Amino acid sequence: MATPSPSKQQLRQWRALGHRLKPVVTVAGKGVSDGVLAELERALADHELIKVKVAAGDRDARAAVAAALCEASGALLVQSIGNVLLLLRKNPEADPRLSNLQRTL
Repeated sequence: MATPSPSKQQLRQWRALGHRLKPVVTVAGKGVSDGVLAELERALADHELIKVKVAAGDRDARAAVAAALCEASGALLVQSIGNVLLLLRKNPEADPRLSNLQRTL
């Protein structure tokens, strides 16, 4: 099931919300491991919009990690700046106290 691509306005809004966030998941030397995927799943389920810090080598390696994370989690890559990714996966049953989308609306 393909999700519709977000509008430029939606992407701009999500990037603005993500600006103040701190990274909650870090991908380091071991790459995309089971532990990283489990933490990513928990963070996306709780917060919906998260930052991920990628401590991988060059630009191509970071792009490969971003693609692997998005494919494994079903998240949308909203923004990638340097070593930081902004990922979004909406959760219809998200806790409003934890969700970065619902708390700021």
